[in-house]
Amino acid sequence: MNIDLLVHGGDVLTVDDAGTVVRDGAVAVHEGEIVAVGPAEELCTRFTANESIDAAGCLVLPGLVNTHTHLAMTLLRGRADDVTLQGFLERVLRWEVELLSPENVTAAVRLAVAESVRAGVTSALDMYWFHEAAERAAREAGWRLHTGPTFMDVPEPADGIAYEDRLAWARRDLQARGAARPGHRPVLFAHSAYTLSPGQLTEAFALAREFGALIHIHAAENATEVATVEVRCGKRPVELLDSLGLLGPDVLLAHAVDLTGPEIAALARTGTAVAHCPVSNLKLGCGIAPVPRLLSAGVTVGLGTDGAVSSNTLDVLGAVRQAALVHKAGGDPTAVGAEQAVRMATLEGARALGLGEQLGSLEAGKRADLIVLDLDAPHLRPAHDPWSTLAYAAHAADVRDTVVDGRVLMRDRRLTTLDERAVLDAFALSPEQPQVVPA
Repeated sequence: MNIDLLVHGGDVLTVDDAGTVVRDGAVAVHEGEIVAVGPAEELCTRFTANESIDAAGCLVLPGLVNTHTHLAMTLLRGRADDVTLQGFLERVLRWEVELLSPENVTAAVRLAVAESVRAGVTSALDMYWFHEAAERAAREAGWRLHTGPTFMDVPEPADGIAYEDRLAWARRDLQARGAARPGHRPVLFAHSAYTLSPGQLTEAFALAREFGALIHIHAAENATEVATVEVRCGKRPVELLDSLGLLGPDVLLAHAVDLTGPEIAALARTGTAVAHCPVSNLKLGCGIAPVPRLLSAGVTVGLGTDGAVSSNTLDVLGAVRQAALVHKAGGDPTAVGAEQAVRMATLEGARALGLGEQLGSLEAGKRADLIVLDLDAPHLRPAHDPWSTLAYAAHAADVRDTVVDGRVLMRDRRLTTLDERAVLDAFALSPEQPQVVPA
């Protein structure tokens, strides 16, 4: 059988439910879909490929999934360090009004995509202004972006759309999307319970559910946010969402740091997922999300980087390491193990997006999002256990090849769909006003 791509010769960490590792394995890809995973000797005999990747001496695994980020915040990287969440928001909201435009978002997202592809991140859930520009930039690069309209009631929205016009605008956006594409689903973002009233939240969630969209919202990021919402609404953020009937399997909460036992139970009862952002939470002094308790309760937990202002990088492998380490600080070294942390960045992240049947593991029938991690480095030898290698030793720079939907976006550490020099040069003269290079 003739196929488009064959990745062969490395150890394949499938991240399927059984944790299957195929030594000297291969992944066969055709029309963006994985058609077979198995021993290299067998697949090299079965298939004739138009393109191949020799992964000998490497680890092949699913592409990493960033379940919470604001990609165009690369524009502001390094501008809001060493401040609290509230101090961060005060600065960033002001800068967004001054700096954001479709052109600047396009340049900033190209930068974010280049960084992500180099780090083995094959898809991201991106909540930000001018999502149309972000979507276009990602599509041109062949990268998987999950995005859509954002609801946030602030005096000066960066995109200039008054709140009273946002519902009709979002409806038009969702209608224009039509049928969901493989590996994608419609998304609507409700920023938070402190920037939207209970009535506005209910309205936005109803619109999302009309279109079967994933709903993504910041919730319980720190104690000050929780207190603010409690004063305004008489309930804590997660408690409020539950009381309004807004939690559910179509909802993904960002952060979920400050939770009570009953709130964790509510998330489990309703099938609500969580995007854990350990680096951002630590840097902003928000605290440590109760991930071991969430996992014990059966809550789906994915990993996110947040934006490159609060975390400074879009390095999901860095988040894997932090997630595997920070929860051990309470004295239990088994709190979040290496395998669990890697799963949160792959299959569990895909499940958090409601796309677990299409993404997150290397299995026949799934979309062909995968990466090849080069093990030919002193800090990666000997490689006794692939989960351990990824969680505790590997770095983003160890990623050699990145494939999205069967298309090679990085080969031998060279980007193939982006002019990396042009992407970087757009920020060379003025980091605040990038010189946009035409596509």
